[in-house]
Amino acid sequence: MNNKWLTYSSNIFFDEYLNNNSKIRKGFLRASSFFSSLKPKEKKYYIESCKSAINSMGVTFRVYDTDNEFKDRQWPLDIIPRIINQKDWNIVQKGLNQRTKALNLFINDVYNKQGFLELNPVLKDLVLKSSNFLPECCGIKPKNNIWANISGIDLIRDHKGKFFVLEDNLRVPSGVAYMLENRNIMKRVVPELFNEYEVSPIDDYPSKLYRCLVESSYTTSKDMTIVILTPGVYNSAYFEHAYLAQQMGIELVEASDLYVAKNNTVFMKTIYGKKKVDVIYRRIDDRFIDPLIWYKNSKLGIPGLYNAWKHKKVAIVNAPGSGVADDKAVYAFVPKMIRYFLNEEPVLSQVKTYVCAFKKDLEFVLNNIETLVLKPVNESGGYGILIGPKASKTELNKYKKKILDNPRNFVAQPLIRLSTAPTFINNKEQPRHLDLRPFTLAGKNFFVTNGGLTRVAMKKGSTIVNSSQGGGSKDTWIIQ
Repeated sequence: MNNKWLTYSSNIFFDEYLNNNSKIRKGFLRASSFFSSLKPKEKKYYIESCKSAINSMGVTFRVYDTDNEFKDRQWPLDIIPRIINQKDWNIVQKGLNQRTKALNLFINDVYNKQGFLELNPVLKDLVLKSSNFLPECCGIKPKNNIWANISGIDLIRDHKGKFFVLEDNLRVPSGVAYMLENRNIMKRVVPELFNEYEVSPIDDYPSKLYRCLVESSYTTSKDMTIVILTPGVYNSAYFEHAYLAQQMGIELVEASDLYVAKNNTVFMKTIYGKKKVDVIYRRIDDRFIDPLIWYKNSKLGIPGLYNAWKHKKVAIVNAPGSGVADDKAVYAFVPKMIRYFLNEEPVLSQVKTYVCAFKKDLEFVLNNIETLVLKPVNESGGYGILIGPKASKTELNKYKKKILDNPRNFVAQPLIRLSTAPTFINNKEQPRHLDLRPFTLAGKNFFVTNGGLTRVAMKKGSTIVNSSQGGGSKDTWIIQ
């Protein structure tokens, strides 16, 4: 076995494959043996086979170019898997279940008693002024008091290999279809390597998701109708919407396919006539859901849908208003939530966060801006982020002005030395930074995927992993 498969050093960052002595980690020896045995032509063959499989399976994502024209791009998958020990993953799963429970209790508290907010006046001000807070949702309690049935919680590993929660995604988290397809592609392209390991399965996710949607319904009818509401084919995540609908055997609909009757019942138009809808898995943002309540010009929503949901004639997953816990300023208070609502200590750590709405934090950020990662609280996809150590003086000064103009809109975090893993770059193994998005389901029970979507920053030294900005991906193997 070639223990010198990887020639780069792992002294500065925690590398998923190499230890501090640049030796292959124990659980990775079989993968190391497989890749080190490949001749250049064989390596190229596997890489091209992966691309060919992605192409034939139609795995794409959609981006908008500089002319605001959309383009379909082939999904980027690296064939070197990310491997995580089951023992480590058990702790992650426990922590994510805990976090998901606390976040749902927090959202329910925000729209009802507001007990936690009363104890945290600054947070109360932040929440009630947040663009994600929907006052129309006050007094409402969804089925099982679950607001965020589906979550994508981003994790990173620091220079010691410790997992940290980086971000909570509770509005319309995406990426699970790519997690599932990554696994299908790897089984197809490198079956000999996959079979070397006892990899925990993930193919039960669609059935788990379907069960979660059923449990959110207000009806007990066996003839339940569940649909996925998509903005349409031009949406960047349309592939995922269509994929999940196909996997669960449910209808993929747009706003024009649905209407609300006078009795607040939601119906779907079919060639056989109208059909009552019980659950809507919505993949559109909150304020586009109902033009009678929020964005008046929205063509993506259904007039009257809010009242149908309010009167429990239809379940909406995730519930409107759940994005209030998606705010990056709210993230800083999650450990307090866990202690308050669950009377437990957080299982998972999270990144130190400076909330610029706090005078003391604002002062610190402005004085140390060149050492911090700066983030707008309501952006996603990696947009609006400024990495202080890599920014010019001009960029830092411009960002300072943005912060001073609206401190509430910004948070800052120290630059974490993200873990790396070997990735094929120009047919050569090179270390690249990565994160991980596992997916959680909340209903009568809580469920965390065995792994998740590993995203890779393909540019040397970069920590921006989003596919819309040139990031790649890996299949995530949880092994015994």
